[in-house]
Amino acid sequence: MAIPIIDMIATGQNINRLRQSAGITVKDLQDIFGFSTPQAIYKWQHGAVLPTVDNLIVLAAVLGATIDDIMERFKWVWMRQRDSISLTSQTM
Repeated sequence: MAIPIIDMIATGQNINRLRQSAGITVKDLQDIFGFSTPQAIYKWQHGAVLPTVDNLIVLAAVLGATIDDIMERFKWVWMRQRDSISLTSQTM
């Protein structure tokens, strides 16, 4: 059974890269989202937190990207070994 999980650090790096490629500043995003401070955006870019689903949809539209372009996933695979279960990680 494979369970995908989000790599928060790589996702933050994607947000930062896509933002810069689009020529959008952190202040621009702050204004678009109506945030009083830029802290949420910096937290997204550093992988401390992920955008909420509604913010993720807006972010993708603003950056001209897809959600898959933004989100970085790992694929976790459960493997049975000698009556014990171990978890291994593989990049998707």
